[in-house]
Amino acid sequence: MRDSQPNCFVGLDIGTSQVRCVVGMIDQNSTGKLSIIGHGSAKNNGMRKGMVVHVDDVAEAIIQAVNEAERISGQQIHRATVNVNGSHVLGFNSKGVIAISAANREISVEDRMRVEEAATVVSLPPNREIIQFFAKNYSLDGQTNIKDPVGMHGIRLEVDAHIVTGATPNLRNLAQALEKAEVTPTNYTVSSLAAAEAVLSRQQKEAGTLVLDIGAGTANLIVVEDGEIQHVAVIPAGGINLTNDLAIGLKTDLDVAEKVKLEHASLLSQQDKTTVTVKANKQSYTFEVSDIAMITEARIEELLELVDKELVRIKRSHKLPGGVVLTGGTASLPGIAEFTRDKLQLPARVGKIQNVGGLVDTVEGPAYCTVVGLMMLDMLLLPNSILPQAKLTQSFPMIDNLIKRFSKK
Repeated sequence: MRDSQPNCFVGLDIGTSQVRCVVGMIDQNSTGKLSIIGHGSAKNNGMRKGMVVHVDDVAEAIIQAVNEAERISGQQIHRATVNVNGSHVLGFNSKGVIAISAANREISVEDRMRVEEAATVVSLPPNREIIQFFAKNYSLDGQTNIKDPVGMHGIRLEVDAHIVTGATPNLRNLAQALEKAEVTPTNYTVSSLAAAEAVLSRQQKEAGTLVLDIGAGTANLIVVEDGEIQHVAVIPAGGINLTNDLAIGLKTDLDVAEKVKLEHASLLSQQDKTTVTVKANKQSYTFEVSDIAMITEARIEELLELVDKELVRIKRSHKLPGGVVLTGGTASLPGIAEFTRDKLQLPARVGKIQNVGGLVDTVEGPAYCTVVGLMMLDMLLLPNSILPQAKLTQSFPMIDNLIKRFSKK
């Protein structure tokens, strides 16, 4: 249990097609490095495009994934940091301003909390609530781009922030599934932040980088610049859309289209063969390589066009020196990094998990980046008294300023 094992950290990625759970502990024999000691996964039939549509099915998938992680790690799991997903997740910019009572008084932690709270005083529809708050930078008496104002002097303190909200009914359904599975959420966070925590270096976080987490039903993106979160968005498209397109274009069943996607879909030039054959349901099916390539390219290109629209919104199109880091199951598609580089005109690579040890070789694929990041955040969001035991120097500077309204309810 978390209560009796304070150094046991758990990430729970509730995805559209899979639920994944990863358990980690601080390895005292390896200079305080965070090590993975267990993992589990289960097929999820209860979600559509990142949102819960069948609570019992999602709860059952969570139970199966958690049980497998418990069996491998030898730890009981009752709490975890959980991701929030779906097109209902929206981010917008906000600003907060407060006055300091005396000009000769230092800015305190309470002042910083007050200005952040002021930024969250926004008009939201009754069916939406704040999931997370990200302080991008502070201003003090006209001095801008301050990372942390605590200890400075001034009389007018401002904060530029990015606020992420979600639809209350969807959040309640997720909470209900967790309750049925008897897992208490320690924190809630967006999938893309977790993926960024797992794969980005400090240099990439400072330079300006887009993390694109392409799952089965959604593509989560986050833009990190100057070490802070600048933009969060969720696009309701992913690997399932490619399967559906293949089924329609190749005039075949969905299970056959899924096998075609997993075994033969590629964004690389394939001049060595003209047809491919897959076996499903005790039958063989033959398809033209050119047809598969055309459908695959069209679907991924459409997705990247939607991503570029988000970058245009924040004036970062073609302007991120850190480039694009791809994670999620669809990031395993051959040639996707090169294809993304050409379409977005940015450097691109498939993300790799950093700064963890243990059983990392069993979760090293891009599909596990989010859940490993959730496990890392499960540690980073604990009280500061625990943090010095671990050496995760790549974490976001203002990670402790996250306001988790939903998790407090």
